[in-house]
This record gives sequence, structure tokens and C-alpha cells, in this order.
Amino acid sequence: MQVPYEDINKKVGIKVSKGEVIELLKKMGLSTEPTPADAIISVKIPPTRHDILHPCDLIEDAAIGYGFNNITMLLPGSLTIADQFTHNRVSDLLRREIVAAGYSEALTFALCSRDDIADKLRHKIDTIPAVHIANPKTLEFQVARTTLIPGLLKTVAGNKKMPLPLKLFEISDVVVKDPSKDVGAKNIRHFCGLYYGKTSGFEIVHGLLDRFMQLLGVRYTPNDDAGYYIKAHSGT
Repeated sequence: MQVPYEDINKKVGIKVSKGEVIELLKKMGLSTEPTPADAIISVKIPPTRHDILHPCDLIEDAAIGYGFNNITMLLPGSLTIADQFTHNRVSDLLRREIVAAGYSEALTFALCSRDDIADKLRHKIDTIPAVHIANPKTLEFQVARTTLIPGLLKTVAGNKKMPLPLKLFEISDVVVKDPSKDVGAKNIRHFCGLYYGKTSGFEIVHGLLDRFMQLLGVRYTPNDDAGYYIKAHSGT
């Protein structure tokens, strides 16, 4: 793994030479390899350091080797006011409105089995851009979820003794592969609603969708790409 040593100085807030950075990494049990570029440090990650996944982890190790108490405390160069990301703020507002519509929020695991996102949903795993866990400890956590449906279905399966109907929803992130990202994957915010009762409840879920789109300001326009409409599923 490679990291520019100037990034270490900048992000940690210290001023040390490349040789000193190498010594700091050696303190943490990390050996370095020569590189053609003088500004780049190539670090060999031992198999015992499974916690190092990103160059930021190397910067953290250099800071630990330098000593947090030895870093000079400085006031930030600019003053900022913390605020939520827009999609998080919108998600929180949507959650409140959907709860007001009579639905209960569910929080499910971000990891699931391959069958959950493939065979059980009648999809082929090869066609799904899922992030696979290299060494899963259990069959239930093999991949990062690409849809929220399996989590809600498992929630229903675990609450069969509850009185009907069950009206559940979840607004959370799914993970898909993206080669353009430095980590090879990206998070996408999804919304999923579920109605489980003695009737089909199509009109109830349809009403939830209409309310959700109304809150977002999206019009129902079957013949206009700018709006939304319900399309028949073409899968088998």
C-alpha cells in the first residue's frame, strides 16, 4: 500500500522528513519498500494487521508512533459550523412522515447471505454488483446488501406472532461495486416499505409510495420521464 508522506504531515499536523516517517511506521511493525517516486512511501502490510484497509490507516499508525501528546495543538485555520449532510437530513424528515402514516421503522443488518439477494429474489448472483466478504465467518454475512428487501422479509419472518397487519419500512444505505471509487464500492440510500396482512394490501403500499413521492415533490406522470409511475415487473 502506498501513501504520500506529505499527506501524513498534513493530516497529522507534524513536520517530519520521509526518513522519520519510515521510522515511525517501523515502530508500528510496518516495513517499507523503495519506490521510484521520492514523495511516495510504499508500505508492506503484514498478515497480522488486518485492520489496515486504507492509506488513512497508515496515517493513523504514523500518528500513534509519533505520539498524540507530542502533536502541537493549533486552532483551525477556518471556522465552520457542523451540519448534517443533505441526504441524511431529508432521510430523517421522511422517516418522521412515514411513521406518522402508521408504519414502523426497521433497522436490519447491512450484511446478508448471497441467497438473500440472489436466489430468494429470483436473481443470479453473477448479475448483481454486490461486494463480497473475502472470509465470511457465517453464511448469513457473505455480502453487503444491494437491496433492503431481504432485511424486511426476515423481520416479518421473526415476528409471525405479532398481530396483523404489519406495516414496516426502512431508509438505509445499500452497497454496490463502483470501480471509480478509491475503495471500489459506494453507498446508495434506499427506501423500502412492506405491508403484511390477510389481504394483498396493494392499495396500501401504493398509497405509501404516493405519499413518499409527494413529500419529495415528484409528480405522478405515467407519460413523462420527469415523474414516476408503477411499471409491471418483467421478471419471471
